[in-house]
Amino acid sequence: MSGPALHAFAGWGIELEYMIVDRHSLAVRPIADALLRDANGRPVNEVARDGMGWSNELVLHLLEIKNLRPTADLAALTEDFRAEVRAVNAALAPLGARLMPGGAHPWMDPASETRLWPHENADIYLAYDRIFGCRTHGFANLQSMHLNLPFAGDAEFARLHAAVRLLLPILPALAAASPIVDGGPASWLDARLAAYREHQMRVPASMGRVVPDTASGRGEYETRVLAPMYRDIAPLDPAGTIRHEWLNARGAIPRFERSALEIRLIDAQECPRADLAIAAAVTAAARALYEERYGDLAAQQAMPTDALAAILDTCIRAAEAATIPHPDYLRLLGLDSRPRLAGELWQRLIEASPPGSAWDAPLQVILERGPLARRILRATGPHPGRPRLAAVYGELCDCLDDGRLFTP
Repeated sequence: MSGPALHAFAGWGIELEYMIVDRHSLAVRPIADALLRDANGRPVNEVARDGMGWSNELVLHLLEIKNLRPTADLAALTEDFRAEVRAVNAALAPLGARLMPGGAHPWMDPASETRLWPHENADIYLAYDRIFGCRTHGFANLQSMHLNLPFAGDAEFARLHAAVRLLLPILPALAAASPIVDGGPASWLDARLAAYREHQMRVPASMGRVVPDTASGRGEYETRVLAPMYRDIAPLDPAGTIRHEWLNARGAIPRFERSALEIRLIDAQECPRADLAIAAAVTAAARALYEERYGDLAAQQAMPTDALAAILDTCIRAAEAATIPHPDYLRLLGLDSRPRLAGELWQRLIEASPPGSAWDAPLQVILERGPLARRILRATGPHPGRPRLAAVYGELCDCLDDGRLFTP
């Protein structure tokens, strides 16, 4: 997001990440630089396409599609993203490759298959690899949707940050899409987040508890979060290559350079229609909290980070089937203190703050049949071999290309 700061909820910025895989075997293909070229055929890390963009970060088997400017019409983006997905797949077809959706590749071995982006900004990725070791699931095998919501000034930032902070722990209940890693079912419905919450723990100040502590404004955030992070990374990064606000790996990070709060805990879904339905639901729920419909800002900010982090851990493991027993938390979301399943909690949040009729059908699939992770496991069965995994994930690739939800 660039230009004058937009007010809260005046627009969306969406980034969708996909893995490039072989069209037949579904093995990862490190060929993003075959697509990302300038007019002279030189590799670049971003290509602009009439308001949309293709880009790459860190690894050669990942491609990101995004809208380059904030849009006030989220529904209109569905067709824009679908068109870009199909354009990417058309460009990959002669190379024998295609895009795979979902939060993680089901059998990729990051230790042996990771190839870092060697072109523009390669110094950044080499620094990350030297400091953290990027040949892991937490860096090289994770695809997400980044949801960017704008704010204008400290007051809007504080209210938006407080609202999003309360929703972060239950996002896997709606969006978990990575139940298979290393060739079989993981111990978590959201294996991407299980890996993500530890991937930068060599520098704990860069991650915190994933759920961020409360913040009242930019000055406090820079003092309490960014300054310690920069201090702790300095001995490992004397050149300051990664001393930037994007080093912050919390579940929602303020991008003060563009006046947006970036939410990072949403797995990539099977098609943009599902991704944007989740974005719409999360935004509507965040707006209700921002407007203090259930509790005031002080009460929201007083919710302990440790309690929120514990809820997140439960939802990473069990997604919509996680039990939320915290009465204070439930009251902040407009419910009584009776323990709820996380899926039921989302049902109530969406009923109380409907995101719009355009999203009714995809949200109904998610709420009734479970997040994509649950549907994947239903399709694979408890002990899938490689052929069954290939069949299910091949179907997911078809869903992405066709723009339809996965409903086994």
